[in-house]
Parts: sequence; structure tokens; C-alpha cells
Amino acid sequence: MNIVISNLSDKPIYDQITEQIKSLIINGELKETELLPSIRNLAKELHISVITTKRAYEELEREGYIVSVPGKGSFVGAQNKELLKEARIRIVEEKLAEAVSAARTIDISYGELQEMLKLLYEED
Repeated sequence: MNIVISNLSDKPIYDQITEQIKSLIINGELKETELLPSIRNLAKELHISVITTKRAYEELEREGYIVSVPGKGSFVGAQNKELLKEARIRIVEEKLAEAVSAARTIDISYGELQEMLKLLYEED
């Protein structure tokens, strides 16, 4: 599992971990029932606190992405990938609605907004 932590990001480290694991699950790179690294091993691999990785795993479990079995580890939970994808689409729509609202308050045209989105989308 390849997780990249950015110290320059405004997102907390545990949030960066949860977002990346969610993406790996939604994209099918992590399969149902697949064993995840232990909390300690992930912390060691990423050079971060065990408390931070524990918080990320707790968040993932609370949201139903993973299941933890005492003494055995944490596993990717059985999920409906379409429902997970739909939830992510809803988040994107909400953020786009916020961007449109902000753009309108400073008279950014649809074309300018579209160009901004195109540039941001092509950055990766």
C-alpha cells in the first residue's frame, strides 16, 4: 500500500491517510477482506505516531470502509462500491457548488470558472 504524507498539506495527517485508503478501496486497488498493515507497521512505515494511524483506522472503521478483528488485524470491509462512489460524487458536487457560489460573489464568469477547473483538473 503506497500512502504519501505531505507536511505542506493543510489537512491533518490522519485525514490524508483516510482519504488515500478510501480512494484505494473505491478504485479497487484494495480488495474486500484484504488485510491492511497493522497500525504499528503503518506508523513505522510512514514515520508518524501510532496514535495518528490509530485515529485514521478508527475513522475508516466508523465509516464502514474497514473492519478490525481483535488479534487478527484490520481488513477492507465488504462494501457496495457504487454506494461509496456515489457518496464521493456527492462531496464533489457540494464543493463545486461552494466554488460556484464564491465565484458568483466576485463576478467570475462561467468561462473563467470552467478554465480554472480545467487547469486544476490537469495539474495531476
